[in-house]
Amino acid sequence: MSHRRLAGLLAATALFATPALAADYGTVDTSEVAIMNNADLIIELGAGVSTQPAYEGSDDYTISGFPIVSLQYLSLPGLFDIGSPEEKQGGLRISPSFRFIDKRNADEYPELDGTLPLERSYQLGLRAGYEFPVYDTLNVEVYGEARYAFNEGEGFVGGAGIDFISRPTQAWELKFGPRTTFADSNYMDTYFSVRPIESIGSRGRLAAFEADGGFKSVGVAASARFEFRPDWFLNANAAYERMVGDAADSPIVKVGSEDQFFAGIGLSKRFTLDLF
Repeated sequence: MSHRRLAGLLAATALFATPALAADYGTVDTSEVAIMNNADLIIELGAGVSTQPAYEGSDDYTISGFPIVSLQYLSLPGLFDIGSPEEKQGGLRISPSFRFIDKRNADEYPELDGTLPLERSYQLGLRAGYEFPVYDTLNVEVYGEARYAFNEGEGFVGGAGIDFISRPTQAWELKFGPRTTFADSNYMDTYFSVRPIESIGSRGRLAAFEADGGFKSVGVAASARFEFRPDWFLNANAAYERMVGDAADSPIVKVGSEDQFFAGIGLSKRFTLDLF
């Protein structure tokens, strides 16, 4: 096991072990303030750092930054409302969905010797979820997301899952649940196929393979959010994914790992605006 992979595993383990209980430090219920101020927009913005596989199917890990963008509530008078000014009520939530995939080059990853280089890929789309109460201290959110990848690996990718949500105190929000990802044939072909010329370039170590679209991974994810002062949040997350389908069968993954780990930590702030 490489030192990068070990670091990724340790980071993921540490974040999964985030304490589930903590003292309530007297956080102000800003949802009540938002209602009193006739808020039309409640949005959360921030940034963080994360560790993730160096490329899809890799057993090496890298560290990079990521944005935090979450739309809690949007009201367009006379048209429609999205979400709720009272955060704990749940309801429909829509937010942007981003992902960045770094370039892949055999010069950096000897196990991919013979493969053609891939440039950076950018993914942009939307995430929509609906949260509803199950018990007094347990809510469930069902969500889906879809993004379009461009620059390299053009195509549609997405995911779906269920989050079990607990808010043991006013300051803490904990989530855990299963999820799956999928991609169309164009995207899968770019990242998981091995062309005959690449197989020859690898001296036969990577067999020729043509990946088709479909489910890409299944797994679980957990996150914790702590409001350490009004409207300021510390966010931690971790996830495990297991490659499935053509992704798991790809020689690219066979020389790497079907097991993929992710972990991150970030800081965000909630903004409440009266637009109309």
